[in-house]
Amino acid sequence: MSKKITPRSKDYSRWYTDVVQRAEMADYAPVKGCMVIRPYGYALWENIKEGLDRRFKATGHVNAYFPLFIPESFIKKEAEHVAGFAPELAVVTHGGGKKLEEPLVVRPTSETVIGHMYSQWVRSYRDLPLLINQWCNVVRWEKRPRLFLRTTEFLWQEGHTAHATSEEAEEETLRMLEVYRDFAETDAAIPVIAGRKSQSEKFAGGDASYTIEAMMGNKWALQSGTSHFLGQNFARAFDIKYLDRNNELQYCWTTSWGVSTRMVGAVIMVHGDDQGLILPPKIAPIQVVIIPIWRDEEGKEEVLKAVEDITAALGEQVRYKVDDREEYSPGWKFNEWELRGVPLRLEIGPRDVAKGQVTLARREGGKKIAVPQEGLTQRLDDLLEDVQQSLFRRAKSFLDENSFEVDDYGEFKRIIGGDGGFVYAYWCGSDECETAIKEETKATIRCIPFSQKGEAGRCIRCGEEAREQAVFARAY
Repeated sequence: MSKKITPRSKDYSRWYTDVVQRAEMADYAPVKGCMVIRPYGYALWENIKEGLDRRFKATGHVNAYFPLFIPESFIKKEAEHVAGFAPELAVVTHGGGKKLEEPLVVRPTSETVIGHMYSQWVRSYRDLPLLINQWCNVVRWEKRPRLFLRTTEFLWQEGHTAHATSEEAEEETLRMLEVYRDFAETDAAIPVIAGRKSQSEKFAGGDASYTIEAMMGNKWALQSGTSHFLGQNFARAFDIKYLDRNNELQYCWTTSWGVSTRMVGAVIMVHGDDQGLILPPKIAPIQVVIIPIWRDEEGKEEVLKAVEDITAALGEQVRYKVDDREEYSPGWKFNEWELRGVPLRLEIGPRDVAKGQVTLARREGGKKIAVPQEGLTQRLDDLLEDVQQSLFRRAKSFLDENSFEVDDYGEFKRIIGGDGGFVYAYWCGSDECETAIKEETKATIRCIPFSQKGEAGRCIRCGEEAREQAVFARAY
């Protein structure tokens, strides 16, 4: 099965699509730009969802659901918002066989409809903060679709909060970005750069946007989660007011933040290799695949009894699958589960049963070891944790090795136009320089990192004084 995958070095884009389809993560839908998420891909998304949802609830957020259809007039209430999303909107003009009195926009994001509802629910400072998240689908008409990374319809979560003060809203914005960073690094084993978006890259209608940026296996960037400080823009547009402690009406301060199914794409591109997926144990749908091996019925009964004992001991502590299909050879099964990125493979045959052991193979690194059946559950836990940490270290080394600090524009263009990577360079803050760099190199400002040198420099393009470094890269 893995022989059908295009090598990453030959065509990275084709490799990615091959892996997604051959590992049965997703497939193309009949509607252009849309995808069908297959069970294995959806199971991965469910684990991502669970890891994030647990963190949201630990920080005081609750889940709700808002409509898929939004009155067109809502979208138009915030001028910058409508200008930013207009090219991507899907609009419904007919329903029930009749032309609608007002067109409905299929949800591209929910700031407007949630803003409308918050204006009905918030009355007093006692109602604040309002901390709500929803898991849903959104639609943005995509011109250049790519499975998981950019599709016309995709799944995500979007948090929307309202606060009494600017300081509280800004604190919330940064708190949720840290939640995203923690999930990416702890669960997905993806090291990220956290920082602020430039004005041209910020969310349409917001005051400031923050992001976590990850480096993919081809050294391009992927925006992996964003958190937006919306100021009072949407509160003013939708009249979200509250009576403060002095009994005076004030506009709320709001935020929004989201992570989508592109996180699945990030996991594939950060960790995968020419054999297919490599999944971090914390989010892998199957952590251990158990493959019983026998020949011509010899030892079959003993092997299957040993597998039964092992699975009984594992219980629900490990997500496992027993592959006892007799119509496929052990070698075929090995290849299939390598393609699907299962972190550990447990092989057991008659000789292993006789010795009271099993053979374990790591997907990452491919190393095989024989271990006793006694104490196997704890050994599996330890190995899964070791794999998790190893994947993060490997990805972090790749990020570090392909991140460069430069002060010469010729060197900047050489790196971006060559093998690529993340380039740290001073930027004067002007739209003119940002636009020129994008036109001349195809690199965009991924973020202005929170971690700065604390000293001034010279803009990489114009040479004027600059106070901050930005991270530049080509991006999906």
